[in-house]
Formats: sequence, C-alpha cells, structure tokens
Amino acid sequence: MENVLRPLIVVGGAVVLTLLIGWVTDLLLRKADSRHSETPLWGLLRRGRVPYQLVLCTALLRGSYDQAELIREHRIAVGQVLTLVLIGSAAWLVVRIAAAVVDSTYDRYARVHHDAARVRRVRTQVSLIMRVVTAIVGVVAVAAMLLTFPAMRAAGASLLASAGVLGIVAGVAAQSTLANMFAGLQIAFGDMVRLGDTVVVDGEWGTVEEITLTFLTVRTWDERRITMPVSYFTSKPFENWSRGTPQMTGIVYWHLDHSAPLEPMREKLRDILRECPAWDGRDYGLVVTDSTPNTIQVRALVTAKDADDVWKVRVTVREQMITWLGAEHPYALPRVNTADAVLPPGGIIPSQDGSAGRRLHDPPRTGRD
Repeated sequence: MENVLRPLIVVGGAVVLTLLIGWVTDLLLRKADSRHSETPLWGLLRRGRVPYQLVLCTALLRGSYDQAELIREHRIAVGQVLTLVLIGSAAWLVVRIAAAVVDSTYDRYARVHHDAARVRRVRTQVSLIMRVVTAIVGVVAVAAMLLTFPAMRAAGASLLASAGVLGIVAGVAAQSTLANMFAGLQIAFGDMVRLGDTVVVDGEWGTVEEITLTFLTVRTWDERRITMPVSYFTSKPFENWSRGTPQMTGIVYWHLDHSAPLEPMREKLRDILRECPAWDGRDYGLVVTDSTPNTIQVRALVTAKDADDVWKVRVTVREQMITWLGAEHPYALPRVNTADAVLPPGGIIPSQDGSAGRRLHDPPRTGRD
C-alpha cells in the first residue's frame, strides 16, 4: 500500500501545489492589471502562466522524485529528463517575461509620442531586440541542456581547444548569414528603414511589412510580397519615401495639342484639388515643360501628406482633367495633323537624278523608257 500511496502523494501533491500557486499568481496579476490600467505589463505577464506552472511542477517533481521511489531502475534517466524539461520551460518563461516588459515599454512610448516616424523606429528596434533576446536565451538553454550530460562536459576541453579553428571555419562558412545579422542590427539602430515605411526597391513600390535579423519583406501595392536579405539595404541605394517628413510632391504629365487652354486648365486643376480630400493644400501648379512639332508636354504639381495620399491625388487629377478636356475642349487632345500636298510651280515633280521630271498625272518611268 505504501508503494502506491507514496508516488501518488508526491506526484499528486506537486501537481496540486503547482495549480494552487499558479491560480494565486494569476489572481494577483489580474488584480494588478485592473488597478494599473495605464500599463499593460500585468496583463502581458499572464501570458507566461503556462511556462510558469511548468517550471513549478518540474522543479517540485525534480526535488521530490527520490522520495517517490517510482521506477527506481530508471531513476537517473527520469531525473535527466526532468532537468531538461526544467531548463527548457525556464527559458520559455524568461522569453515570455522579456516580451511582456518590452511590449509594455513600447506601448507606453507609443501612447506618449505622437510622431509616427519615431514610433515606427522604436517598433523596429523592439522587434529586433526581442529576436536577439530569444536567440540568446535559446542558445544558453541548449548549452545548459548539453552540459547536463557527462560526455559533453568531458568534451568541453577539446571543444575549447579547437574553438579558434572552428571559429574561423564557421566565420567563412556563415559569412553571408553573419553579414545579414549585422546588417539587421545596423538597420534597427541606424534608423535606415522602419516597419511601415514606404520604399521603392528595384522599381517596386511598397511598404515594409517585416524586418528580421536576416531578411526584410516589402508588401507591394498589389498585395505581393518581396523578400530580400537585409544586407541589400546597407549595400545598395533605395528610395525611402517615409524618411524625414512624410509630405510628398506628385507630378502628373499630359501630352496635348498646341492649342490647349492653359489658363482654364490651371483653374480646373485648382477646382479638382479643392474637392479632393487627399490634397493637403500646401501647393499646386501647372506649366508647359516641353514641346514637339505635334504636341506640348504639360506638367501639374500637387502635394499630399504622405505617399498614399499623393498617389490618390495624382490619379484623381489625371482622370478628371482628361475627362474635362474631352468634354469641354476636345481640340486640346493630341491629334494627327494632315493636309493636301502642295505641288511645285508648273506641276512638275523634279527627278532625284537631275534628269527631266514628270507631270503629276504622267505614268512612272521604267528602265525601258
């Protein structure tokens, strides 16, 4: 009877005590969250209740397993498994706590500062910091797990002795990976590109959707995703339309006839912009920038508060101006000018070889004439 009750009391007591402590801790976190609504820290810490209870249960079982006298012939193997689970759950809990602290700090910063560019910069830095912290905790946890095996501790001296050679080999083999990792840190803290920035890369216009330590994803206007290594942004030029102030100036071109009414077009442009909610009211203009024997090139300048609005203003102005010209001034649209040919005096067409020409209605000469 004792052989049955002893393991049941030890294992059941560890589980019950874990559930009781977890319930009390969760209750305290909920009360703290309701009292301190200005910060989401306490609510975010509740996300770590699963690894927290796993750490408690594993630690209690690891400390009291010898008293349970359960599966004595595999006592060392069971203790090793419990140790590995304890290290893994502790690393999981540390990552959850770090994520809660970082997210609460970012939320507080975003509520205090209303500058969208600064908020995006901090958001980019926070996301990359969390990835670095997760990677470091994961590496330390794996190293701690390996060191629990006696064979790994015995091999430590030889591994350290060959660390120089292995470091050189690993550095050469992972040169591109390490370059991307350092480029990711440079992007995060160098403020080159941020989450939500509007960029033009290789002729593609889009918004930065994701930044990691190795790659960056740009979501284009037609919902495509372009993924490229972050080292691209530290080695090649690219356009960042969100850098500095987000205000932008857009250009609209028309190719029109020489008789196009420029002053009425300026008045119509002003009317179109006044009715366009995307125009920020800063500036506008319309001038002739070029001319050809058949057409003139008319350019309109419009302004908007960001890249999305300037696109809306451009397409609105282009469409409504063309519609207005076709309805009110159709002669201003490009057309092919044709006219009857004017004959030279006497109606004689001169010959290219200097010989006598022919009249307009004469049949063409052949080599036998």
